[in-house]
Amino acid sequence: MAIGFTTSAPYGSRDIKPDRSLAKRSNPKVLTARFGDGYEQRAIDGINSVAETFNISFVNRPSAEADDIVGYFESLGGATSFNYTISDTNESPPERTLKVVCETWNMVYTQNDCHTVTATFRRVYEA
Repeated sequence: MAIGFTTSAPYGSRDIKPDRSLAKRSNPKVLTARFGDGYEQRAIDGINSVAETFNISFVNRPSAEADDIVGYFESLGGATSFNYTISDTNESPPERTLKVVCETWNMVYTQNDCHTVTATFRRVYEA
């Protein structure tokens, strides 16, 4: 799979590639005990302790493609996960597939025949 994700019925099996300006935000979960004089101890909180979110955009896409992207997100309802592939030079092949949910998205109607979609994906850990 190339970078991106694949939609499913009723939106066809369309490979969707985001624009190049993908932004990833990582936020480790850490338990911290603070003591006097600035002394503290830290421990990783849980097995999958790094929360990751991805801000992606699909700028000036044909309206049919933008409608399919938004329709796919709506069909998942922010609760159903899907596979999202990102580049990762530490892997062979140099990509990694993650489970994500899309809880927020936005469509801008730029013209009659093309629209812009932005979305935030949140990585989830599930079987």
